[in-house]
Amino acid sequence: MARTIAKDHDQKRAQILKSAAKVFSEQGFDRASMTQLARECGISKANIYHYYDSKDAILFDILETYLRDLRDRICANVDEGADPGDRLRQVVSETLRAYQGADHEHQLQIGAMAALPEEQQAQLRGYQREMVNFMSDTVKAISPEVFNDDAAKLRAATMSIFGMLNWYYMWNTGAGSKAREDYASMVTDLTLGGLKAL
Repeated sequence: MARTIAKDHDQKRAQILKSAAKVFSEQGFDRASMTQLARECGISKANIYHYYDSKDAILFDILETYLRDLRDRICANVDEGADPGDRLRQVVSETLRAYQGADHEHQLQIGAMAALPEEQQAQLRGYQREMVNFMSDTVKAISPEVFNDDAAKLRAATMSIFGMLNWYYMWNTGAGSKAREDYASMVTDLTLGGLKAL
């Protein structure tokens, strides 16, 4: 007879992923052990293996869940009928809010994705590409005459925004909601002002 799924299955799985993100980012994915992970989770290694058959499977699930949710959050919480500048403000603000509390996952995205098989990396890069394209479309809508025939310039402007947002993540990880909103406003104002000068 098939084993029934425990009522708290999803909660335990989420706990394992959150704890694993912390252990993997602090210890390094290659050096982290299942024993360390079990200790951080407060459960046995056997219990972890009930949910995941390998460390690689845990890493993929961390990154797949994080990037899929990040993409959905950033791309869905924008008023498509708003003025293009206001849409950019919403995208930038939502991105910084989505980063809050996800320092370990974000660090793994940068430093550990290469440990996964190419097929899984391609899936994860697909989520990243969707977010970049969404930001790019938002930027292009502000000054279409600047970017219509210059894909390289549009990519540079788009990635400059992500560069500012990722700088904030790197150096202000403990920042609260108000500080994030203030910085999101600054990034948006800098971008809008810069686009006018192009």
